[in-house]
Amino acid sequence: MHKIASLLIFVLFVFTPLQTQSQNWISEQAEEGSFPFVTNHGDASLCYDSNEPPGVARAIGELQKDISRVTGRTLRTSIGDNLPHCPVIIGTVGYSKLIERLAQSGNLPLDTLRGKWESSLIAVVDNPLPDVRQALVIAGSDRRGTIFAIYELSRQLGVSPWHWWADAPVRHREEVYLPHSLYHFTDEPAIKYRGIFINDEFPCMTSWAREHFGGMNSQMYAHLYELLLRLKANCLWPAMWGSFKEYKPLIPILKDEAGLYEGNCFNEDDPLNPVTADDYGIVIGTSHHEPMQRSQQEWIRHKQHYGNAQWNYQTNRNALQRFFREGIDHCAGRENLITIGMRGDEDRPMEDAGSIEENFRLMKRIINDQRDIIRRATGRPAQETPQVWTLYSEVMDYYNQGLPVPDDVIVAFCDDNYGDIRRVPSLGNRRHPGGYGMYYHVSYYGGPRACKWLNTYQIEHLWEQLQLTYDYGVDRLWMLNVGSLKPHEYPIDFFMEMAWNPKRFHADNLHDYTQRFCASLFGEEHAGQAAILLETYSQYAARVTGELLDEHTYDLASNEYLQVRNEFLALEARALRLRDELPADAEDCYRQLILFPIQAMANLYDMYYGVAMNHKLAAEADLKANEWADHVELCFRRDSLLCSDYNHRMSHGKWNHMMDQVHIGYTEWHAPQHNICPKVHRVNTPKPQGGYTFHIRNGVAVIEAEHYYSAHTPEGTKWTIIPRYGRTLSGIALTPYTSPVQGAGLSYRIKATCPADSVEVRLILKSTMPFLGNGGHRVKVGFQGASAREININGLLTWDNKYTMMYPTGAARIIELHVRLPLPAKETSWTLKFEPLDPGVVLHKVVVNNGGYRESFLKMTESEYER
Repeated sequence: MHKIASLLIFVLFVFTPLQTQSQNWISEQAEEGSFPFVTNHGDASLCYDSNEPPGVARAIGELQKDISRVTGRTLRTSIGDNLPHCPVIIGTVGYSKLIERLAQSGNLPLDTLRGKWESSLIAVVDNPLPDVRQALVIAGSDRRGTIFAIYELSRQLGVSPWHWWADAPVRHREEVYLPHSLYHFTDEPAIKYRGIFINDEFPCMTSWAREHFGGMNSQMYAHLYELLLRLKANCLWPAMWGSFKEYKPLIPILKDEAGLYEGNCFNEDDPLNPVTADDYGIVIGTSHHEPMQRSQQEWIRHKQHYGNAQWNYQTNRNALQRFFREGIDHCAGRENLITIGMRGDEDRPMEDAGSIEENFRLMKRIINDQRDIIRRATGRPAQETPQVWTLYSEVMDYYNQGLPVPDDVIVAFCDDNYGDIRRVPSLGNRRHPGGYGMYYHVSYYGGPRACKWLNTYQIEHLWEQLQLTYDYGVDRLWMLNVGSLKPHEYPIDFFMEMAWNPKRFHADNLHDYTQRFCASLFGEEHAGQAAILLETYSQYAARVTGELLDEHTYDLASNEYLQVRNEFLALEARALRLRDELPADAEDCYRQLILFPIQAMANLYDMYYGVAMNHKLAAEADLKANEWADHVELCFRRDSLLCSDYNHRMSHGKWNHMMDQVHIGYTEWHAPQHNICPKVHRVNTPKPQGGYTFHIRNGVAVIEAEHYYSAHTPEGTKWTIIPRYGRTLSGIALTPYTSPVQGAGLSYRIKATCPADSVEVRLILKSTMPFLGNGGHRVKVGFQGASAREININGLLTWDNKYTMMYPTGAARIIELHVRLPLPAKETSWTLKFEPLDPGVVLHKVVVNNGGYRESFLKMTESEYER
């Protein structure tokens, strides 16, 4: 019977496809044969061999904490062969005697794991060993395979990989059962090395780490290593930025005791950084311009000790070789991915030898020398040490020109810094044996402007470019530049999901991914709304980075700017509504990932739209320019309040400094030293009234009432513009209402584009009731040089007609009249005269319709005019 059960499990494992996330296994109700993981009748015990790698033992400890987060109970651990009655057996092939015993007994198909990279299985097994009725088995082909399986169980329990880095809430469960039929086999990942690059991390992450951990040290990195493993990532390029020229006022507080500028130096700032990484199981590499496991900061700090202190292989070869050799010596015995090649000092193009041809030959020599150093330092052939040559920027030219690359070295292509792939391997040619990688960005600090402040990437963009990458055979290394990590949680999560199995995704299931992502954070009930908000924000934000946005980005005249600004403001309203529906423990996570980005970007759009309106109205000497100037300054202050709230109040200040990034006031790609409020103009004299001339376009001219050509006023009266009155711009009325109206009038000038004998004129007026009691208010309207018409605008708005006319007109708040008027003969410019014959008439809009009018609630958009 045991043999049959084992064979069944083996068959199921073998034919189970490569997986990342699966359907949830967890049940809070016992079913026949289910495994009692945490129950009111007793809990399982976590059992593992003392020989397990440190990273596995540590992950088991984290699983204990996760179980406690979910159930409030702490499971016991057992090390060795004495298994309790209800064990969770955890082990790694080649380390665990327990796992080997299961395989020898025929109850574990270990051959499905042997020799695999990061593969694992999770299964409920009956009678796995004598005196053990049932066990949950978690086995990995190597240390990370086991760790990934452990964290998959945590994910199934409801602990998000983002529980610490985004304060994702954890759902409480009273009991936990696993199904009797559970099997979950995860084959090798599609991409061998998958990781992130912490880059351009000043001022945000650097300041945050200094405040909370005392620096970018092993305590901080431990949280990062854990996140990577929970995301099934395995590789890190650590933080290395130390060029603070853009932040001169802050430099005094960023000096160490020796007076040196304190950049981030992974190996030196805390020698436990790389040791801890290896204990966790994280592969450490270095960025595209930091060869041989040496950081840029190590050279900046100590270059006076290396020959002539020049980062120039032509003139300082021996010293640089010593610098490189020390890097390889330092990382001995740990799992690393060595960057080879070379760029110029501080990530600039290399100009050591002069001409392109000479640099080509020099690069070939550099790589050969570095390989020799690796061979000598490790005592093994160079091909036994994983290496990568990253073709960033101009370095790709060397590859394009045919520079030979050793067969075992990964050739890593790059995007354009904004997520568009610059180059992939050619199809049909000899494939490079060492394989190919891709260095990709969702954060960047460089020309034309930065994209560091907020996430401006859609997962649709990542999917479209990364599936291209994978289809062309780039499957050895995927590295993602994430800046300070926050606030790029969403694209990071998707990148790692796709890196494990790119073929899992296609254009039609990307929304499903986002909904699953939101469900893991906010619960199934709110996942749909949250996913739409996150996707819509990403689409809007991807149009232009916050740092590039200004008053000229969108067209004001066509209302394009108004449209995009209003889209963001409407999205903010929807996001606020969902916030009020979420449980309290989800609020901080929701604010970080969804609400804050939407509010911050909506406010930025609102501000720059205000700048555009201010500049337009100021040029017209319109006093409304001052209102927009005030609005801009309010938005600028609100930006600082939103960022301050993120830093100081959200999660009780846990993320202080993560929103310190300058994002307003760029004039070049370098950031200004602080946010700078956009320049606004104020108008001190009233704008000149009148003088507007409109054009008939597409058979219609739509005129706001205040945009008249000329006005006539009897003594003691004036035409008063009532701003924001009506459905669109304003209303205009002769005041005071107690004065005679004889001789009052407004004229509207329209340029004709085609001959006509008559046109329809529509008047949009305020829903004035016949309050004078004399049968209604009258107006006179007609074109100069042709006969006019006298019209009673409200004589029928009486109690007798309260349901048919008075109430509906009051509810609509407008009176709309239309009359066909004769035109003067042979005129190319028409002047429409409007005269109130009774006081209290308020005019909103005039429409001259020569066949192009379309009915709309706002009575169409105002037409083009000149003054």
